[in-house]
Amino acid sequence: MRCIAHILNLVVQDWLKECDSSVKKVRDAVRYVRSSPARLQKFKSLADLIGVEAKNSLCLDIPTRWNSTYMMLNTALLFQKVFEAYDDHDSSFKSDLGGSVPDFLDWESFQSLVMILKSFYEMTVRISGSLYLTSNTFFSEISDLSCLLKNMEEATEDSVKLMGKNMRAKFDKYWGEPEKMNFLIFYANILDPRDKIEYMPIQFNQLYGEEKGKTMFDKVIVGLKELFEDYVACFPVQSVEQSEKFSPSITISDSVSVGRPQSLLKSQIKKQKLVSGDLSRKKTELEVYLFEVIVDDDDSFDLLRWWKQQSERFPVLSKMARDILDVPISTVASESAFSTSGRVLDAFRSSLTPRIVEALVCAQDWLRLSNQPISIEENIEDVERIEKELCSTSSTGTGMPTIVVLSVYHVCVSMIQINVPHEAGKLELELESAHG
Repeated sequence: MRCIAHILNLVVQDWLKECDSSVKKVRDAVRYVRSSPARLQKFKSLADLIGVEAKNSLCLDIPTRWNSTYMMLNTALLFQKVFEAYDDHDSSFKSDLGGSVPDFLDWESFQSLVMILKSFYEMTVRISGSLYLTSNTFFSEISDLSCLLKNMEEATEDSVKLMGKNMRAKFDKYWGEPEKMNFLIFYANILDPRDKIEYMPIQFNQLYGEEKGKTMFDKVIVGLKELFEDYVACFPVQSVEQSEKFSPSITISDSVSVGRPQSLLKSQIKKQKLVSGDLSRKKTELEVYLFEVIVDDDDSFDLLRWWKQQSERFPVLSKMARDILDVPISTVASESAFSTSGRVLDAFRSSLTPRIVEALVCAQDWLRLSNQPISIEENIEDVERIEKELCSTSSTGTGMPTIVVLSVYHVCVSMIQINVPHEAGKLELELESAHG
């Protein structure tokens, strides 16, 4: 099963693609105010004059960190009235920004965007925790996400509806087919005594429809029982011998002590059922666990401690819970959970120098610009010249690693393709000075 934080990040990226133009207006306005101490002081004075009280100040986001984009939008909404009045106190505000000044309709759309992004932000924070269990929340989180996307698809605004549709396509790619789901995420949810199977049928119906949901729920129950039987075979527990079959024989002393033979008969039957349970079949630990009432939800509830305390009642089931609940649902680092950029320096590029890594990052960013046409034919002579010089350099025995030569070559080609030959020239000079 893929990392839930990674998939959630991909879903948010599709959201950001649709609302990038709207977010840019807020980003430009915040950047303008924060560009000088005088403007920022004028903005704060205007906020005090209007009576806007906010603990947080304006913050500028990092485009590749979508959690910072959420914080920027959330903080900017607190100063909406200040931004609307700032134009009257700064004549160059609208002239410098042009059409990037947010209007009333933009602020209305920002409120819905922040509410949506807040849900994803809080969900990512919950699933990225490392000091508490997360495996028992996997199924609940994707169920909440499915409900959130459904509400977006049924929204009245066309922009929100389109975003919900695109995000639903990404959701269905990873979690939309029940046949591809790992059943361990369902078992972990059942082994939480606060949930068990109380809400699972409804959640399956909401995710996959009534017919597929019922079939999926039946498969989960069957698979859970088979897994429990495997644990019973691996960890045999000495079972308590059932009491002998009840015989309705009544001694004279019993009849004398009770006074009524039928009262003695009823009391013995009741006592025997309490000791041995059902006379026809002894229930397994799993059946007893599922039959019991769910535990009240509490913020201080410790799931592992609960299973440790119940280990005497459920010796085998507690071992199964220990193994399943131990699985983390998020495998990415906390700083990567909100990142919309790919990893540049991985295990296969660990030998690159920081200078080359920086050049690769810059070249990748320039190549993604859609407003700059790429024309290789116009600069083919420069490309051939660089290739020829680098090949001759690598064959002269100067000791420069081949991977560095190739990396610099590809960076130079990329710079020339996007019409930044001056940067390519800098790299050439650095390459020449590196080997004399």
